[in-house]
Amino acid sequence: MCQAFEVSRSGYYAFTTRPESKRSRENRELLKTILHIHKNNRHIYGAPQITKNLPSHQRASRGRVARLMRANGIRSKVARKFKATTNSKHNLPVADNILNRDFAATIPNKKWVSDITYVATQEGWLYLAGVMDLFGRKLVGWAMDRQMKTELVSTALKQAIGRTGAKNVLIHSDRGVQYASKEYQQLLNQHGFICSMSRKGNCYDNAPMESFWGKLKMEWLNDYTFKTRNEAKRAIFEYIELFYNRRRTHSTNGYIPPFLLKEAA
Repeated sequence: MCQAFEVSRSGYYAFTTRPESKRSRENRELLKTILHIHKNNRHIYGAPQITKNLPSHQRASRGRVARLMRANGIRSKVARKFKATTNSKHNLPVADNILNRDFAATIPNKKWVSDITYVATQEGWLYLAGVMDLFGRKLVGWAMDRQMKTELVSTALKQAIGRTGAKNVLIHSDRGVQYASKEYQQLLNQHGFICSMSRKGNCYDNAPMESFWGKLKMEWLNDYTFKTRNEAKRAIFEYIELFYNRRRTHSTNGYIPPFLLKEAA
């Protein structure tokens, strides 16, 4: 073998008996931690989030973490785009786009966004409405049903109001019939909310909610085939309440989970 690789016997034996370098030992231990964080978070995190979640005694640069992940085939899940679900072909009044893609929020309960998505089960579609506070990107309200009616978005909004006690919030959605309905608009007026709606057919006007739906499906739901709607509901509850709001680090928050972000003094 030494002849094949054109090295001396003494050089080969020196190589095999040489002590492992400090850097090599550190990389081996760091890789174990990276694998643990990656597995413990359902293979969702990429290098930036894993770097932020390293324990204090194993601080490393993002580049080093990325190199170790790349060399060992460790990849994060990537969210895919999903088509819109709501029907904007109606004759009901629509609101102006007041939010106008200004997704920054420095205090809670001043800017909310809402939207509807769908999840496939063997029983049929399960529809999910969500309300997100742009401060921290936390889900403050959500509701699920087998039908995509106004009651779905109203229930999600009522949960958000009940949890936060918020009033006079700017709330943005698409211009779907559920959001333009008389029932939903009355609920907004009752609590002094200001209604904002996306321009027709423009999903980027509600980008934070679209992004959340992509994360929910790619990071969590696409791993399952749901026999019943109740199975899907349990998985959605686990993601929103136990993982996303309380554990999942978010780059917009400086890699702090939504519920742990505190308002600046």
